[in-house]
Amino acid sequence: MTQSIAILDFGSQYAQIIARRVREAQVYCELFPWDAPQEKILSINPKGFILSGGPKSVYEENAPFIQKFILESGLPILGICYGMQALTHALGGKVDPSAQREYGHAEIESLISNPLTSNLSSVWMSHGDKVTQLPDGFESLAKSGNSPYAAMGDLKRKYFGVQFHPEVHHTPNGVELLRHFAVDICGAKPEWTPASIIDDSVKRIREQVGGDRVLAAVSGGVDSSVAAALVHKAIGDQLVCVFVDTGLLRADEGAQVASAFRGGLGAELVTVEAADDFLGALKGVTDPEQKRKTVGEKFIRIFEREAKNLGQPKFLVQGTIYPDVVESSAPDRNKAEKIKTHHNVGGLPEDMEFELVEPLRYLFKDEVRLVGEALGLSEGLVWRQPFPGPGLTVRCLGECTPERVSRLRAADAILLEELSKAGFLGKGAQTSQAFMVLLPVRSVGVMGDQRTYQEAAAIRAVTTDDFMTADWARLPFDLLAKVSSRIVNEVEGINRVVYDITSKPPATIEWE
Repeated sequence: MTQSIAILDFGSQYAQIIARRVREAQVYCELFPWDAPQEKILSINPKGFILSGGPKSVYEENAPFIQKFILESGLPILGICYGMQALTHALGGKVDPSAQREYGHAEIESLISNPLTSNLSSVWMSHGDKVTQLPDGFESLAKSGNSPYAAMGDLKRKYFGVQFHPEVHHTPNGVELLRHFAVDICGAKPEWTPASIIDDSVKRIREQVGGDRVLAAVSGGVDSSVAAALVHKAIGDQLVCVFVDTGLLRADEGAQVASAFRGGLGAELVTVEAADDFLGALKGVTDPEQKRKTVGEKFIRIFEREAKNLGQPKFLVQGTIYPDVVESSAPDRNKAEKIKTHHNVGGLPEDMEFELVEPLRYLFKDEVRLVGEALGLSEGLVWRQPFPGPGLTVRCLGECTPERVSRLRAADAILLEELSKAGFLGKGAQTSQAFMVLLPVRSVGVMGDQRTYQEAAAIRAVTTDDFMTADWARLPFDLLAKVSSRIVNEVEGINRVVYDITSKPPATIEWE
Protein backbone atom coordinates (compact mmCIF):
# COMPACT_ATOMS: atom_id res chain seq x y z
CA MET A 1 0.00 0.00 0.00
CA THR A 2 1.39 3.41 -0.98
CA GLN A 3 -1.33 5.49 0.70
CA SER A 4 -1.21 4.58 4.38
CA ILE A 5 -1.09 5.91 7.92
CA ALA A 6 1.09 4.39 10.64
CA ILE A 7 -0.60 4.25 14.06
CA LEU A 8 1.76 3.88 17.02
CA ASP A 9 0.28 2.09 20.01
CA PHE A 10 1.36 3.47 23.40
CA GLY A 11 -0.68 0.87 25.29
CA SER A 12 -4.24 2.08 24.70
CA GLN A 13 -7.18 -0.30 24.48
CA TYR A 14 -8.56 2.24 21.98
CA ALA A 15 -5.62 1.95 19.57
CA GLN A 16 -7.34 -0.62 17.36
CA ILE A 17 -10.43 1.60 17.21
CA ILE A 18 -8.30 4.43 15.82
CA ALA A 19 -7.26 2.03 13.06
CA ARG A 20 -10.89 1.15 12.40
CA ARG A 21 -11.90 4.81 12.08
CA VAL A 22 -9.07 5.55 9.62
CA ARG A 23 -10.19 2.55 7.57
CA GLU A 24 -13.71 4.02 7.53
CA ALA A 25 -12.18 6.94 5.65
CA GLN A 26 -11.01 4.33 3.09
CA VAL A 27 -7.37 4.96 4.01
CA TYR A 28 -5.18 1.95 4.73
CA CYS A 29 -3.40 1.96 8.09
CA GLU A 30 -1.45 -0.39 10.28
CA LEU A 31 -1.02 -0.50 14.03
CA PHE A 32 2.51 -0.85 15.43
CA PRO A 33 3.98 -0.93 18.95
CA TRP A 34 5.45 2.47 19.76
CA ASP A 35 8.94 0.94 19.85
CA ALA A 36 8.67 -1.11 16.64
CA PRO A 37 11.80 -1.02 14.45
CA GLN A 38 12.09 1.92 12.07
CA GLU A 39 12.32 -0.28 9.00
CA LYS A 40 9.10 -2.11 9.93
CA ILE A 41 7.08 1.07 10.45
CA LEU A 42 8.41 2.74 7.31
CA SER A 43 7.85 -0.41 5.25
CA ILE A 44 4.23 0.65 4.66
CA ASN A 45 5.38 4.04 3.26
CA PRO A 46 3.25 6.09 5.67
CA LYS A 47 1.96 9.51 4.71
CA GLY A 48 1.63 10.43 8.39
CA PHE A 49 1.61 9.16 11.97
CA ILE A 50 -1.08 8.90 14.64
CA LEU A 51 0.06 8.45 18.24
CA SER A 52 -2.43 6.60 20.45
CA GLY A 53 -3.37 7.13 24.06
CA GLY A 54 -1.86 5.09 26.87
CA PRO A 55 -2.05 4.46 30.61
CA LYS A 56 1.29 5.98 31.71
CA SER A 57 2.56 9.46 32.48
CA VAL A 58 5.27 10.84 30.20
CA TYR A 59 7.46 11.39 33.27
CA GLU A 60 7.24 7.81 34.56
CA GLU A 61 10.30 5.61 34.42
CA ASN A 62 10.34 3.60 31.17
CA ALA A 63 7.41 5.62 29.80
CA PRO A 64 6.82 5.12 26.04
CA PHE A 65 8.31 7.87 23.88
CA ILE A 66 8.28 9.02 20.26
CA GLN A 67 11.17 7.57 18.33
CA LYS A 68 13.55 10.14 16.81
CA PHE A 69 13.07 9.05 13.21
CA ILE A 70 9.35 9.91 13.39
CA LEU A 71 10.07 13.53 14.30
CA GLU A 72 12.79 13.69 11.66
CA SER A 73 10.57 12.26 8.91
CA GLY A 74 8.92 15.59 8.11
CA LEU A 75 5.53 13.83 7.98
CA PRO A 76 2.36 15.06 9.73
CA ILE A 77 1.73 13.81 13.27
CA LEU A 78 -1.50 13.60 15.29
CA GLY A 79 -1.17 12.81 18.99
CA ILE A 80 -4.24 11.56 20.87
CA CYS A 81 -4.38 11.89 24.70
CA TYR A 82 -1.06 10.34 25.83
CA GLY A 83 0.14 10.77 22.25
CA MET A 84 -0.44 14.53 22.56
CA GLN A 85 1.42 14.59 25.87
CA ALA A 86 4.31 12.58 24.45
CA LEU A 87 4.54 14.97 21.49
CA THR A 88 4.52 17.95 23.87
CA HIS A 89 7.22 16.42 26.05
CA ALA A 90 9.42 15.48 23.07
CA LEU A 91 9.28 19.02 21.63
CA GLY A 92 10.05 20.92 24.84
CA GLY A 93 6.59 21.66 26.19
CA LYS A 94 5.34 20.81 29.67
CA VAL A 95 2.92 18.17 30.98
CA ASP A 96 1.68 18.10 34.58
CA PRO A 97 -0.79 16.08 36.67
CA SER A 98 -4.22 17.68 36.54
CA ALA A 99 -5.85 18.77 39.78
CA GLN A 100 -9.17 17.77 38.25
CA ARG A 101 -9.08 14.70 36.06
CA GLU A 102 -11.40 14.45 33.08
CA TYR A 103 -13.20 11.17 32.44
CA GLY A 104 -16.26 11.00 30.25
CA HIS A 105 -18.11 13.69 28.31
CA ALA A 106 -16.64 17.18 28.15
CA GLU A 107 -17.46 20.32 26.21
CA ILE A 108 -14.74 22.01 24.17
CA GLU A 109 -14.62 25.42 22.53
CA SER A 110 -12.57 26.10 19.40
CA LEU A 111 -10.33 29.14 19.85
CA ILE A 112 -9.42 29.63 16.20
CA SER A 113 -11.04 28.38 13.03
CA ASN A 114 -9.39 25.09 12.18
CA PRO A 115 -10.41 21.91 10.36
CA LEU A 116 -9.77 19.58 13.32
CA THR A 117 -11.99 20.97 16.06
CA SER A 118 -14.29 23.55 14.43
CA ASN A 119 -17.08 20.96 14.06
CA LEU A 120 -16.67 19.52 17.56
CA SER A 121 -18.29 20.54 20.84
CA SER A 122 -19.00 17.41 22.91
CA VAL A 123 -16.01 15.06 23.22
CA TRP A 124 -14.88 12.06 25.26
CA MET A 125 -12.03 12.66 27.71
CA SER A 126 -10.02 10.09 29.66
CA HIS A 127 -6.88 11.56 31.22
CA GLY A 128 -5.18 12.48 34.48
CA ASP A 129 -2.26 14.53 33.13
CA LYS A 130 -2.61 17.56 30.87
CA VAL A 131 -0.47 19.90 28.79
CA THR A 132 0.37 23.06 30.75
CA GLN A 133 2.90 24.66 28.38
CA LEU A 134 2.86 24.34 24.59
CA PRO A 135 6.05 23.56 22.66
CA ASP A 136 7.51 26.30 20.48
CA GLY A 137 5.56 26.82 17.27
CA PHE A 138 2.26 25.48 18.66
CA GLU A 139 -0.96 27.33 19.40
CA SER A 140 -4.07 26.28 21.24
CA LEU A 141 -6.84 25.18 18.89
CA ALA A 142 -9.48 24.44 21.53
CA LYS A 143 -10.03 24.46 25.28
CA SER A 144 -12.28 22.66 27.77
CA GLY A 145 -13.34 23.57 31.29
CA ASN A 146 -10.35 21.72 32.68
CA SER A 147 -7.84 21.87 29.80
CA PRO A 148 -6.64 25.18 28.33
CA TYR A 149 -5.07 23.08 25.57
CA ALA A 150 -7.75 20.53 24.67
CA ALA A 151 -6.29 20.64 21.16
CA MET A 152 -3.07 22.14 19.84
CA GLY A 153 -1.38 22.55 16.48
CA ASP A 154 1.79 23.59 14.73
CA LEU A 155 0.30 24.41 11.36
CA LYS A 156 3.68 24.87 9.66
CA ARG A 157 5.02 21.40 10.57
CA LYS A 158 1.55 19.82 10.50
CA TYR A 159 1.89 18.56 14.07
CA PHE A 160 -1.36 18.27 16.02
CA GLY A 161 -2.54 16.99 19.38
CA VAL A 162 -5.96 16.43 20.95
CA GLN A 163 -6.50 15.64 24.60
CA PHE A 164 -9.80 13.86 23.88
CA HIS A 165 -10.52 10.61 22.00
CA PRO A 166 -11.94 11.29 18.52
CA GLU A 167 -11.99 7.58 17.71
CA VAL A 168 -14.79 6.61 20.11
CA HIS A 169 -18.49 6.92 19.29
CA HIS A 170 -18.90 9.19 22.34
CA THR A 171 -17.15 11.96 20.37
CA PRO A 172 -19.65 13.02 17.66
CA ASN A 173 -17.84 13.99 14.44
CA GLY A 174 -14.60 12.52 15.78
CA VAL A 175 -14.40 10.25 12.74
CA GLU A 176 -14.42 13.35 10.53
CA LEU A 177 -11.44 14.72 12.46
CA LEU A 178 -9.46 11.54 11.72
CA ARG A 179 -10.57 11.57 8.08
CA HIS A 180 -9.46 15.16 7.68
CA PHE A 181 -6.06 14.42 9.19
CA ALA A 182 -5.48 11.32 7.04
CA VAL A 183 -6.84 12.61 3.74
CA ASP A 184 -6.52 16.40 3.75
CA ILE A 185 -3.49 16.97 5.98
CA CYS A 186 -1.46 13.83 5.22
CA GLY A 187 -2.60 13.60 1.61
CA ALA A 188 -3.42 9.89 1.75
CA LYS A 189 -5.76 8.92 -1.06
CA PRO A 190 -8.94 7.04 0.02
CA GLU A 191 -8.23 3.91 -2.01
CA TRP A 192 -8.85 1.22 0.65
CA THR A 193 -11.95 -0.41 -0.85
CA PRO A 194 -13.24 -4.01 -1.05
CA ALA A 195 -11.93 -4.22 -4.64
CA SER A 196 -8.44 -3.09 -3.62
CA ILE A 197 -8.45 -5.46 -0.63
CA ILE A 198 -9.31 -8.38 -2.91
CA ASP A 199 -6.65 -7.46 -5.48
CA ASP A 200 -4.00 -7.11 -2.80
CA SER A 201 -5.01 -10.34 -1.05
CA VAL A 202 -5.02 -12.37 -4.27
CA LYS A 203 -1.52 -11.14 -5.07
CA ARG A 204 -0.22 -11.98 -1.58
CA ILE A 205 -1.83 -15.44 -1.58
CA ARG A 206 -0.33 -16.34 -4.95
CA GLU A 207 3.09 -15.15 -3.83
CA GLN A 208 2.88 -17.17 -0.62
CA VAL A 209 1.58 -20.53 -1.85
CA GLY A 210 2.84 -20.70 -5.43
CA GLY A 211 1.62 -23.89 -7.07
CA ASP A 212 1.14 -25.90 -3.86
CA ARG A 213 -2.11 -27.45 -2.64
CA VAL A 214 -3.85 -25.62 0.19
CA LEU A 215 -6.28 -26.72 2.91
CA ALA A 216 -8.95 -24.32 4.15
CA ALA A 217 -10.45 -24.80 7.58
CA VAL A 218 -14.12 -23.80 7.23
CA SER A 219 -16.70 -23.60 9.98
CA GLY A 220 -19.60 -22.02 8.11
CA GLY A 221 -18.93 -18.71 9.83
CA VAL A 222 -18.42 -15.46 7.95
CA ASP A 223 -14.66 -15.24 8.49
CA SER A 224 -13.64 -18.73 7.38
CA SER A 225 -16.05 -18.55 4.42
CA VAL A 226 -14.65 -15.25 3.10
CA ALA A 227 -11.08 -16.40 3.69
CA ALA A 228 -11.74 -19.57 1.69
CA ALA A 229 -13.44 -17.57 -1.09
CA LEU A 230 -10.43 -15.24 -1.34
CA VAL A 231 -8.01 -18.14 -1.58
CA HIS A 232 -10.25 -19.92 -4.10
CA LYS A 233 -10.28 -16.77 -6.25
CA ALA A 234 -6.48 -16.66 -6.08
CA ILE A 235 -5.61 -20.33 -6.73
CA GLY A 236 -8.80 -22.12 -7.83
CA ASP A 237 -8.58 -25.92 -7.76
CA GLN A 238 -5.39 -25.87 -5.67
CA LEU A 239 -7.73 -25.32 -2.72
CA VAL A 240 -9.61 -28.04 -0.83
CA CYS A 241 -11.95 -27.02 1.99
CA VAL A 242 -12.20 -29.18 5.09
CA PHE A 243 -15.23 -28.87 7.35
CA VAL A 244 -14.91 -30.53 10.72
CA ASP A 245 -18.16 -31.38 12.49
CA THR A 246 -16.98 -30.96 16.06
CA GLY A 247 -20.28 -31.77 17.72
CA LEU A 248 -20.12 -28.18 18.99
CA LEU A 249 -22.07 -26.57 16.15
CA ARG A 250 -25.43 -24.80 16.00
CA ALA A 251 -28.54 -26.58 14.81
CA ASP A 252 -28.39 -27.71 11.13
CA GLU A 253 -24.93 -26.13 10.69
CA GLY A 254 -23.42 -29.05 8.81
CA ALA A 255 -26.02 -29.06 6.04
CA GLN A 256 -25.83 -25.29 5.64
CA VAL A 257 -22.04 -25.36 5.28
CA ALA A 258 -22.13 -28.13 2.67
CA SER A 259 -24.72 -26.24 0.63
CA ALA A 260 -22.80 -22.95 0.81
CA PHE A 261 -19.43 -24.35 -0.26
CA ARG A 262 -20.39 -26.97 -2.81
CA GLY A 263 -23.17 -24.93 -4.38
CA GLY A 264 -22.27 -21.28 -3.79
CA LEU A 265 -18.48 -21.27 -3.79
CA GLY A 266 -17.91 -24.23 -6.08
CA ALA A 267 -14.96 -25.41 -4.02
CA GLU A 268 -14.04 -29.00 -3.16
CA LEU A 269 -15.32 -29.84 0.32
CA VAL A 270 -14.33 -32.69 2.62
CA THR A 271 -16.46 -33.26 5.73
CA VAL A 272 -14.96 -34.89 8.82
CA GLU A 273 -17.20 -36.24 11.60
CA ALA A 274 -15.27 -35.65 14.83
CA ALA A 275 -17.81 -35.01 17.58
CA ASP A 276 -16.53 -37.88 19.72
CA ASP A 277 -12.94 -36.65 19.36
CA PHE A 278 -13.71 -33.12 20.52
CA LEU A 279 -16.16 -33.93 23.29
CA GLY A 280 -13.81 -36.63 24.54
CA ALA A 281 -10.88 -34.19 24.66
CA LEU A 282 -13.04 -31.64 26.51
CA LYS A 283 -14.17 -34.08 29.19
CA GLY A 284 -13.56 -32.57 32.61
CA VAL A 285 -12.26 -29.26 31.14
CA THR A 286 -13.90 -26.14 32.60
CA ASP A 287 -11.28 -23.39 32.27
CA PRO A 288 -12.07 -21.25 29.18
CA GLU A 289 -8.44 -20.79 28.15
CA GLN A 290 -7.88 -24.54 28.33
CA LYS A 291 -11.04 -25.12 26.29
CA ARG A 292 -9.77 -22.89 23.51
CA LYS A 293 -6.34 -24.49 23.47
CA THR A 294 -7.84 -27.98 23.52
CA VAL A 295 -10.08 -27.17 20.57
CA GLY A 296 -7.27 -25.41 18.69
CA GLU A 297 -4.91 -28.35 19.03
CA LYS A 298 -7.60 -30.90 18.13
CA PHE A 299 -8.41 -28.96 14.95
CA ILE A 300 -4.79 -28.93 13.86
CA ARG A 301 -4.29 -32.64 14.54
CA ILE A 302 -7.37 -33.48 12.46
CA PHE A 303 -6.21 -31.26 9.60
CA GLU A 304 -2.77 -32.87 9.73
CA ARG A 305 -4.45 -36.27 9.50
CA GLU A 306 -6.62 -35.18 6.58
CA ALA A 307 -3.63 -33.64 4.84
CA LYS A 308 -2.01 -37.07 4.58
CA ASN A 309 -5.05 -38.23 2.62
CA LEU A 310 -4.95 -35.19 0.34
CA GLY A 311 -1.37 -35.19 -0.88
CA GLN A 312 0.11 -33.49 2.20
CA PRO A 313 -0.54 -29.79 1.44
CA LYS A 314 1.77 -27.55 3.49
CA PHE A 315 -0.59 -24.55 3.75
CA LEU A 316 -3.65 -24.10 5.98
CA VAL A 317 -6.16 -21.25 5.48
CA GLN A 318 -7.74 -19.75 8.59
CA GLY A 319 -10.33 -17.02 8.97
CA THR A 320 -8.39 -15.09 11.60
CA ILE A 321 -9.49 -11.43 11.74
CA TYR A 322 -8.07 -8.37 13.47
CA PRO A 323 -10.17 -8.53 16.68
CA ASP A 324 -8.85 -12.11 17.20
CA VAL A 325 -5.31 -10.81 16.94
CA VAL A 326 -5.89 -7.82 19.22
CA GLU A 327 -7.66 -9.77 21.97
CA SER A 328 -5.00 -12.47 21.90
CA SER A 329 -2.32 -9.73 22.09
CA ALA A 330 -0.23 -11.08 19.24
CA PRO A 331 3.24 -9.62 19.82
CA ASP A 332 3.78 -8.38 16.26
CA ARG A 333 1.19 -5.63 16.33
CA ASN A 334 0.30 -4.22 19.74
CA LYS A 335 1.12 -3.69 23.39
CA ALA A 336 -2.38 -4.28 24.71
CA GLU A 337 -3.27 -6.64 27.52
CA LYS A 338 -4.29 -10.15 26.47
CA ILE A 339 -8.06 -10.49 26.87
CA LYS A 340 -8.40 -14.13 25.84
CA THR A 341 -6.58 -16.60 23.65
CA HIS A 342 -8.39 -17.18 20.37
CA HIS A 343 -8.07 -20.82 19.34
CA ASN A 344 -6.71 -19.80 15.93
CA VAL A 345 -4.15 -17.27 17.26
CA GLY A 346 -2.65 -18.21 20.62
CA GLY A 347 -4.23 -21.66 20.91
CA LEU A 348 -2.33 -23.38 18.10
CA PRO A 349 0.23 -26.08 18.93
CA GLU A 350 3.86 -25.04 18.40
CA ASP A 351 4.72 -28.23 16.51
CA MET A 352 1.97 -28.03 13.87
CA GLU A 353 3.05 -29.01 10.37
CA PHE A 354 1.27 -26.23 8.43
CA GLU A 355 2.21 -22.79 7.27
CA LEU A 356 -0.79 -20.52 7.85
CA VAL A 357 -2.53 -18.48 5.16
CA GLU A 358 -4.57 -15.74 6.84
CA PRO A 359 -5.85 -13.25 4.24
CA LEU A 360 -8.20 -11.52 6.72
CA ARG A 361 -5.75 -11.18 9.60
CA TYR A 362 -5.82 -7.36 9.64
CA LEU A 363 -9.44 -6.80 8.61
CA PHE A 364 -12.34 -5.86 10.85
CA LYS A 365 -15.60 -7.81 10.73
CA ASP A 366 -17.51 -5.26 8.67
CA GLU A 367 -14.63 -5.09 6.17
CA VAL A 368 -14.74 -8.89 5.91
CA ARG A 369 -18.43 -8.74 5.06
CA LEU A 370 -17.91 -6.08 2.40
CA VAL A 371 -15.20 -8.23 0.84
CA GLY A 372 -17.53 -11.25 0.95
CA GLU A 373 -20.23 -9.34 -0.89
CA ALA A 374 -17.70 -8.11 -3.48
CA LEU A 375 -16.65 -11.74 -4.04
CA GLY A 376 -20.25 -12.67 -4.83
CA LEU A 377 -21.00 -14.76 -1.75
CA SER A 378 -24.66 -15.05 -0.84
CA GLU A 379 -26.18 -12.52 1.53
CA GLY A 380 -27.29 -15.35 3.83
CA LEU A 381 -23.69 -16.53 4.21
CA VAL A 382 -22.06 -13.12 4.49
CA TRP A 383 -24.54 -11.76 7.04
CA ARG A 384 -25.12 -14.87 9.10
CA GLN A 385 -24.52 -14.73 12.81
CA PRO A 386 -20.84 -14.79 13.84
CA PHE A 387 -19.82 -18.04 15.49
CA PRO A 388 -16.63 -18.65 17.50
CA GLY A 389 -14.12 -21.19 16.20
CA PRO A 390 -14.29 -23.25 19.42
CA GLY A 391 -18.04 -23.50 18.83
CA LEU A 392 -20.53 -23.99 21.64
CA THR A 393 -17.74 -24.95 24.04
CA VAL A 394 -17.22 -21.27 24.94
CA ARG A 395 -20.98 -20.73 25.34
CA CYS A 396 -21.43 -23.82 27.49
CA LEU A 397 -19.89 -22.58 30.73
CA GLY A 398 -18.48 -25.37 32.85
CA GLU A 399 -17.93 -28.86 31.45
CA CYS A 400 -19.11 -29.51 27.88
CA THR A 401 -20.91 -32.83 28.17
CA PRO A 402 -22.96 -34.10 25.20
CA GLU A 403 -26.16 -33.54 27.18
CA ARG A 404 -25.34 -29.92 28.10
CA VAL A 405 -24.20 -29.06 24.56
CA SER A 406 -27.42 -30.52 23.15
CA ARG A 407 -29.43 -28.49 25.66
CA LEU A 408 -27.62 -25.29 24.67
CA ARG A 409 -28.04 -26.01 20.95
CA ALA A 410 -31.81 -26.40 21.35
CA ALA A 411 -32.15 -23.17 23.32
CA ASP A 412 -29.98 -21.28 20.82
CA ALA A 413 -32.11 -22.49 17.90
CA ILE A 414 -35.24 -21.12 19.57
CA LEU A 415 -33.62 -17.72 20.16
CA LEU A 416 -32.42 -17.39 16.55
CA GLU A 417 -35.76 -18.53 15.17
CA GLU A 418 -37.71 -15.94 17.14
CA LEU A 419 -35.25 -13.11 16.41
CA SER A 420 -35.35 -13.93 12.72
CA LYS A 421 -39.15 -13.92 12.61
CA ALA A 422 -39.18 -10.57 14.42
CA GLY A 423 -36.68 -9.03 11.94
CA PHE A 424 -33.76 -8.72 14.35
CA LEU A 425 -31.25 -10.79 12.34
CA GLY A 426 -29.56 -10.34 8.96
CA LYS A 427 -28.21 -7.42 6.94
CA GLY A 428 -29.35 -4.08 8.26
CA ALA A 429 -30.94 -5.59 11.38
CA GLN A 430 -30.57 -3.88 14.74
CA THR A 431 -28.90 -6.92 16.30
CA SER A 432 -25.35 -7.69 15.16
CA GLN A 433 -24.93 -10.92 17.13
CA ALA A 434 -27.19 -12.98 19.37
CA PHE A 435 -26.83 -16.35 21.07
CA MET A 436 -27.61 -18.37 24.18
CA VAL A 437 -25.18 -19.16 26.99
CA LEU A 438 -25.70 -22.17 29.27
CA LEU A 439 -24.66 -21.42 32.85
CA PRO A 440 -23.30 -23.94 35.35
CA VAL A 441 -25.87 -22.60 37.82
CA ARG A 442 -28.95 -24.42 39.07
CA SER A 443 -31.98 -22.77 40.55
CA VAL A 444 -35.28 -23.86 42.03
CA GLY A 445 -38.42 -23.59 39.88
CA VAL A 446 -41.96 -24.93 39.69
CA MET A 447 -43.41 -26.82 36.72
CA GLY A 448 -46.78 -28.51 36.89
CA ASP A 449 -46.93 -27.96 40.65
CA GLN A 450 -43.65 -29.87 40.99
CA ARG A 451 -40.32 -28.54 42.21
CA THR A 452 -37.52 -28.32 39.63
CA TYR A 453 -33.83 -27.77 40.17
CA GLN A 454 -32.34 -27.09 36.75
CA GLU A 455 -29.82 -24.96 34.88
CA ALA A 456 -30.13 -21.31 33.90
CA ALA A 457 -29.48 -19.92 30.41
CA ALA A 458 -28.59 -16.36 29.39
CA ILE A 459 -29.55 -14.47 26.24
CA ARG A 460 -26.72 -12.40 24.78
CA ALA A 461 -27.62 -9.92 22.01
CA VAL A 462 -25.47 -6.96 20.97
CA THR A 463 -25.25 -4.13 18.46
CA THR A 464 -21.86 -3.18 16.98
CA ASP A 465 -20.13 -2.05 13.80
CA ASP A 466 -16.65 -3.51 14.24
CA PHE A 467 -16.98 -6.02 17.12
CA MET A 468 -14.21 -4.20 19.01
CA THR A 469 -16.85 -2.42 21.11
CA ALA A 470 -20.50 -3.37 21.49
CA ASP A 471 -23.66 -2.40 23.32
CA TRP A 472 -26.44 -4.70 24.46
CA ALA A 473 -29.42 -4.79 22.12
CA ARG A 474 -32.66 -3.26 23.39
CA LEU A 475 -34.87 -6.18 22.41
CA PRO A 476 -38.62 -5.75 23.00
CA PHE A 477 -39.85 -7.19 26.28
CA ASP A 478 -42.55 -9.19 24.54
CA LEU A 479 -39.93 -10.83 22.32
CA LEU A 480 -37.74 -11.70 25.30
CA ALA A 481 -40.77 -13.11 27.10
CA LYS A 482 -41.63 -15.34 24.13
CA VAL A 483 -38.07 -16.67 23.84
CA SER A 484 -37.92 -17.34 27.58
CA SER A 485 -41.27 -19.11 27.60
CA ARG A 486 -40.38 -21.36 24.67
CA ILE A 487 -36.98 -22.33 26.09
CA VAL A 488 -38.33 -23.19 29.53
CA ASN A 489 -41.21 -25.18 28.04
CA GLU A 490 -39.39 -26.91 25.18
CA VAL A 491 -35.83 -27.50 26.40
CA GLU A 492 -35.40 -30.19 29.03
CA GLY A 493 -33.08 -29.13 31.85
CA ILE A 494 -33.50 -25.32 31.72
CA ASN A 495 -35.93 -23.63 34.07
CA ARG A 496 -34.66 -20.05 34.10
CA VAL A 497 -33.69 -17.52 31.39
CA VAL A 498 -31.88 -14.21 32.04
CA TYR A 499 -30.79 -11.35 29.74
CA ASP A 500 -27.22 -10.04 29.66
CA ILE A 501 -27.22 -6.21 29.58
CA THR A 502 -23.45 -5.64 29.73
CA SER A 503 -21.59 -3.65 27.07
CA LYS A 504 -18.11 -4.33 25.63
CA PRO A 505 -16.08 -3.10 27.39
CA PRO A 506 -16.18 -3.98 30.26
CA ALA A 507 -17.39 -7.42 29.13
CA THR A 508 -16.47 -9.26 25.96
CA ILE A 509 -19.21 -10.34 23.56
CA GLU A 510 -18.68 -14.04 24.24
CA TRP A 511 -18.80 -15.13 27.86
CA GLU A 512 -15.61 -17.19 27.60
